[in-house]
Order: sequence, then C-alpha cells, then structure tokens
Amino acid sequence: MDLLITLAETLFATILDVLPIAVILFFFQVAVLRKMPPNLPKILGGFAYVIIGLALFLVGLEEALFPIGETMAKQLTNPAFLEIKDATLATWKDYGWIYAFAFAIGFSTTVAEPALIAVALKAEQVSGGTLKAFGLRMAVALGVAVGVSLGTFRIITGTPLHWYIMAGYAIVILQTWRASRTIIPLAYDSGGVTTSTVTVPVVTALGLGLATSVPGRSPLIDGFGLIAFASLFPMMTVMGYSQLTTWLAKRHLNKTTQEDKT
Repeated sequence: MDLLITLAETLFATILDVLPIAVILFFFQVAVLRKMPPNLPKILGGFAYVIIGLALFLVGLEEALFPIGETMAKQLTNPAFLEIKDATLATWKDYGWIYAFAFAIGFSTTVAEPALIAVALKAEQVSGGTLKAFGLRMAVALGVAVGVSLGTFRIITGTPLHWYIMAGYAIVILQTWRASRTIIPLAYDSGGVTTSTVTVPVVTALGLGLATSVPGRSPLIDGFGLIAFASLFPMMTVMGYSQLTTWLAKRHLNKTTQEDKT
C-alpha cells in the first residue's frame, strides 16, 4: 500500500514537472507557428509514456538503486570484511575492493547509458563510420570507471576535491591543444552524457554510502563530487582514443607505403 501511495505521489509530481515543457511546445506550435502538430494522438500518447516511465524510474531509484549503492559501500568498508579490528585504523590501502567496485560500477553503468548510446550512434553516422560507436562507448566508459575509482580514493583519503578537478582540467586543456578539431566537441559532450539516468543515481549512492561508512568523512562534504569525476575523465579518454587511432592509422599508412616502395 505504501508503494502505491509513493507511486501515485511521484506520478503527480512528474506530471507537474513535465507540464511546463508541454505548455511551451504547444504554445510555440499554435501561437508562433500557427499550425497544429501532426499525429497529435501519437504525441499525446508519447507524453503519457514519458510521464509513466519517469515516475516508475524515480520510484525505482528510491526503492532499489540508492539502497543498493549505499549497502555495497557499507559492506565493502565493514571492519570485518577488511579484516581489521577498528575502522579508524584502516588506511587507503585497505580499501582495494572499493576501488575495484567503483571501477566496475562506473564502467558498467556508462556502457548501459542511453544518452551515450544515442550520441555514439550519431557520431558514427555523421563520421561515415570513421569513428566507431563501440570504440567511443568503451573510451567513455573507461574514463568514467577511472574517474569514479579515483573519486572513491579521494573520499577515503579526505583530500580536497578542487585539486583533482584543477589537475584534471589542466590535462584536458593540454589535450585540447593537441587533439583533432573534429573530436574536441564530441569529447566535451561525452563528458556530459555520462551524467544521465543510469550513472548518476548509482554513483551518487556509492559516494554517500562511502562517506557515511568511512570514519571522519562527512556525507555532505565528501559524499558528493563523484559526478564531477565521471564528467571530467571521459573528455581525456575520448581525446586520447582519437589521438591513439590517428597515430595507429598513420603508422599503418607509413608501413604500407614502405612496403609498396620495396
């Protein structure tokens, strides 16, 4: 019964959230373009599917994804699991499984990210197959995995967040100078599409659960910030992926040219 009440409240809140978007679209369609949209029943049906899907997704976050992330973080930092008597005696070296779990969860959630799949398919289509969707998704997923893993290290050690972000963006700026102009906008967008429906809830729950479980850490100060890592590192890996493929292509071309000469 409580679940049905929660679902009803979430559905009503979702309708209120989506309603302004629908009003704006309808206003511009009727008042500015002065034309009724084609296939109006299908459009209204699509809005209904969106509202129902968002409501179910939000309830699923609260009932499943958030608790799972927090529970995993607490279990992996439990003194019994770490084989130590007191959690205050643990050092950053004792949390190896946390780093591994953060890497795995960052990689897997990014691979399943619908926004990334859409961008990767469009990038392959626009580039004429030069840039492969699978390779782009793997590059972005690797960046998120490394970023989230490093973010958990920051939470455990309690080091300042801004030093990591400043160093990361310094690397991004250096890569931007050397990378191809065609890949830079896509690399920057790839950092944004990772912070979407699948990745954000799990990563946020992991950060909050970890900051709650590690002695001396504040969930408000240390629990957040993983999303920044998840947005930053894909820029590096996508530009690095482009530079690597360009270098391999030039190497293959030079090798083929030398063989033709001989």
